[in-house]
Amino acid sequence: MKERIMLFLGSKLKISKSELFAILTALTATVLIISNLASTKMFDFFGTGLVWDGGAILFPLSYILGDVITEIFGFQKAKKVIWTAFAMNLVAVLGLFIVQILPPGPGWGNQVAYETIIGFMPRIVAGSLIAFVTGQILNAYVFVKIKEITKGKHLWQRAIGSSLVGDLVDTLIFTTIAFIGTISTTQFLGLLVIAYTSKIIGETLLLPVTYGAVKLCRKVVENDTEPI
Repeated sequence: MKERIMLFLGSKLKISKSELFAILTALTATVLIISNLASTKMFDFFGTGLVWDGGAILFPLSYILGDVITEIFGFQKAKKVIWTAFAMNLVAVLGLFIVQILPPGPGWGNQVAYETIIGFMPRIVAGSLIAFVTGQILNAYVFVKIKEITKGKHLWQRAIGSSLVGDLVDTLIFTTIAFIGTISTTQFLGLLVIAYTSKIIGETLLLPVTYGAVKLCRKVVENDTEPI
């Protein structure tokens, strides 16, 4: 049944290699922007008293997308996607900042609420962008090296192995820049552990999605000789 579904999708989704690359780039940028916005909310991790930032819910998808892009298009193309997502996030931040500093209209009483959430964005974004670029490039680099060592076999090894490195660096950089000094030491350490562990667990559980996405994308690449 799974093979039939993949064959059906591969035959129906008639897109070119360049269109596939554009779609994956757009998804990566979207995930990063939404994660940054969601990261402004901290929530209690299942009643433990430890805090978790909302961005951690969606952010693991960026590493899955990164793995798919690196697997299909290679390290150099993956870096282009990473820097494109970085640039698109800067556009979003600039737009939100300009809106924030505009004088509130008569009768609109939500300026303080807007600044409370969006006003925290610069620190969140700084941490996120530095962490994203560093973590994603490391993830792609380790992914390619493991692929070379294993001669292209065992996708799960390079997917998980690269995430162990990329997620660790990403989590350390982002959590330190975004939250150090704003939460207690216990909460900070708890956030580090929970964020890193949850990302690895999430990406491991979503391995079937990674496999399916890679297989589907390979069909597009195999059937399209168009250079990108």
